[in-house]
Amino acid sequence: MLLRGTKIVRIADGHSYAFRFLSMFSSPSLQSSSDQTMEGTAFHISSLINKPNWEHDKTLKSLASHMSPHLAGKIIGLHSNNVELGVRFFKWVCRQSAHCYDLDGRIQLLNVLVSCNLFGVAQKAVVLLIKECDESENGIVKLMDAFDEMTEMGFRLSYPCYSTLLMRLAKSNMGFVAFLVYRRMVNEGFVLGGIDYRTVVNALCKEGFVQAAEMFCCRVLRLGFGLDTHVCSSLVLGNCRKDNLREAFRVFEKMSKEEKCRPNSVTFSILIHGLCEAGRLEQAFQLKQEMVEKGCQPSTRTYTVLVKAMCDIGMIDKAMNMLDEMITKACAPNVHTYTILIDRLCREGKTEEANGVFRKMLKDGIFPGVVTFNALINGYCKEGRVISAFELLSVMEKGNCKPNIRTFNELMEGLCRVGKSYKALFLLSRVVDNGLLPDRVAYNILVDGFCKENQLNMAFNIFNSMNSVGLEPDGFTFTALIDGLCKLGRLEQANGILGSMVKKGIFLDEVTFTALIDGHCKVGKAKDVFFLFENMLKNRCLTTAHAFNCFLDVLGKDYKLNEANAMLGKMMKYGLVPSVVTHTILIDGHCRAGETTPSLKMLEQMKQTGCSPNVYTYTIIINALCNNGRVEEAEAILFSMSSFGVSPNNFTYAALVKAHVKAGRLDRALQIVSTMVKNGCQPNNHIYSTLLSGFVLLNNATGAGAINSSGDLESRSLSSEENDYNCFSNHVFRLMDVHHALRIRDEIKKCGVPTEDLYNFLVVGLCKEGRITEADQLTQDIVKHGLFPDKAISSIIEHYCKTCKYDNCLEFMKLVLDNKFVPSFASYCLVIHGLRNEGRVQEAQRLVSDFLRHTGIEDKVAVTPYIEFLMKEEEYDPDECLKLIKAIEQVNYKERPII
Repeated sequence: MLLRGTKIVRIADGHSYAFRFLSMFSSPSLQSSSDQTMEGTAFHISSLINKPNWEHDKTLKSLASHMSPHLAGKIIGLHSNNVELGVRFFKWVCRQSAHCYDLDGRIQLLNVLVSCNLFGVAQKAVVLLIKECDESENGIVKLMDAFDEMTEMGFRLSYPCYSTLLMRLAKSNMGFVAFLVYRRMVNEGFVLGGIDYRTVVNALCKEGFVQAAEMFCCRVLRLGFGLDTHVCSSLVLGNCRKDNLREAFRVFEKMSKEEKCRPNSVTFSILIHGLCEAGRLEQAFQLKQEMVEKGCQPSTRTYTVLVKAMCDIGMIDKAMNMLDEMITKACAPNVHTYTILIDRLCREGKTEEANGVFRKMLKDGIFPGVVTFNALINGYCKEGRVISAFELLSVMEKGNCKPNIRTFNELMEGLCRVGKSYKALFLLSRVVDNGLLPDRVAYNILVDGFCKENQLNMAFNIFNSMNSVGLEPDGFTFTALIDGLCKLGRLEQANGILGSMVKKGIFLDEVTFTALIDGHCKVGKAKDVFFLFENMLKNRCLTTAHAFNCFLDVLGKDYKLNEANAMLGKMMKYGLVPSVVTHTILIDGHCRAGETTPSLKMLEQMKQTGCSPNVYTYTIIINALCNNGRVEEAEAILFSMSSFGVSPNNFTYAALVKAHVKAGRLDRALQIVSTMVKNGCQPNNHIYSTLLSGFVLLNNATGAGAINSSGDLESRSLSSEENDYNCFSNHVFRLMDVHHALRIRDEIKKCGVPTEDLYNFLVVGLCKEGRITEADQLTQDIVKHGLFPDKAISSIIEHYCKTCKYDNCLEFMKLVLDNKFVPSFASYCLVIHGLRNEGRVQEAQRLVSDFLRHTGIEDKVAVTPYIEFLMKEEEYDPDECLKLIKAIEQVNYKERPII
């Protein structure tokens, strides 16, 4: 072994599914050819690489696509007297051949060169392989093992090989291994230079071996080498890595007193980074100022460290100001600086701002790396904007930035978020086309996606195929299945999955148990919950009140308040502090039972014990008071919320609006709406529904029924605004006319409310009642006045498609487009699918082109295949999905991807 006498613990990533090369180092066609044919092929290719610009020869690229390492080695051997050409061909073929593309294939080719005694080419090829090796420990250790095996064939690493290896080990934070390589070099008689000693010191310090580095420095000093800025900066780094800032500053102070060891921008940047890691940002900025005062200008690294520190604590505005300062001071940001900002903006849901930074990056001539693309793709996918994400993928591929498995994982997760898990599954074929194999994360995304869509059979098929590709399911995989089964009431199977987790030795965490507890509670098996609690205690994973909250929620909704209070006592017995959610659940239970007085007492107790009520707590109480006719008390509590640092939300205001409308006080209800708008809160569909009922009541004697059917604002609806569209009153939309719509519009405008959401509410409600003519006319008038009610437009298009009135639909879409608005992607898909089903293929294709043109997609040719993939109408076909899963398994065992 290269590191003789030392055992290296390999860090396995679980990727035992890596391509099997034992019988695949040559393509089937070459294996079946005679030796004479191989000789002829070798001579033919050998003649081609003698020509100028041979790297761009299409014929040569075609021949090289499946070239085996054995044939590539033979070709290099034919040019044994031209080492430079041999190295060029080695580098080129490693990028062209499917059999020499990854590290295993390249090591095989290197072995062929060594076995043919082509040591000159092999030495330079080793330097190339070390430089191109990824920074993971697995890759570099695999290379070192290969070098060790080659020594048995008489091959020895040269000084450039060893020196490059030391630098790679330092970059990979493998300080101990770097020290052992240094000892090997000394034992083999190499005379090391100052750069090698500095590299070893740096490698040791990067891994936190400061004392070892200091002892090594003593040895170097005895050899006649002196300390310099590089060595001392490494010692500063090592102390920072060990969180010993005091010692780091002591070394820094000594450096300031020695002429040969003066701190430079790297030294300052290391200390600034150490301060940022310790959360001492103020001191970090002070040190930056001191740096400038001492005549050392902050570098890109200095600024990037500070930008990241500010992003980490959510100060994105200051981070952006720091970017502006960099540009002002002619310090060019690098790809890492921009990536940090893009990632943080995406995490905060500011994808448009992130896209602006991305475009600025391109404008500055910096092409993003795969990490940058992944950050922005992830941002778009989290918002459900998969079109933008796939457009980025096309930009990425066009720029020769090879997507990695994480890129596709982000895209698959994005598709699952919008309920397209089967499309995410079919995206796996694209993964394989890119020379990749799906990892555990990819399978977990698919399992979770199909579980959320209640496609449990497919989820289990994917789960079962994991072992076939060498992947072990983890806690996340099992928990996704348990949660899916519990939501469908299949508790016996869920318990069986739990048993499998225990047998496999997978740690049962709080999320797993909470999913089971929630499932048992919802089907009324509360007794079994106590057994689960005992297991949680046994496994020491009852760390928060979340599991108890699930149980309390069920008890409260069943009006079992005594049991709920007993559970609260048990919760405190286990040492868990009730959270604001716990108290809110208990208050909700009392309110449901009509016991508002105990709820008000609990509210006061929360304030006294330091557990501040949140907006949901207040809203539940306000709603209960309104339902009991105590509207004045409810208003008093609402207007007192701000003094406790809590702002009412639209559900809080909706409770009061509904109460006043029920009491016939429509004017007061509108005053509440005006107040909420002034406080920065916009009305929701509950409020619009209630107000519309009030206006209908004024003009129609049967309107009272409309109010009763408008739906009570129950506490269970407070947690999700996405259920707003389920609150429409069919009765109201049957009774209303355009006059009511115009009246409510005028009143809402007086309150300072933008009218787009109101129009969405009205048009969608009319469409649900089949009053499409009025809905269409209302929307056309709105659009012509420059407003774009997106949900209204989508609703009308959907209605036309359901009734197969595609001519009306196309005419409506033309009107929308003529007014500079673009319907949603989902709307385009509905119309395109319908036109294709009607045999109107050319019109459908024209719509695809129109969509690309109107949405401003720049590279239409590159992104069109992805748009077609997303637009393709595919019914969920389990058989096709199973075929794809089996194909992936076959690729893993038998096939290599064609690059």
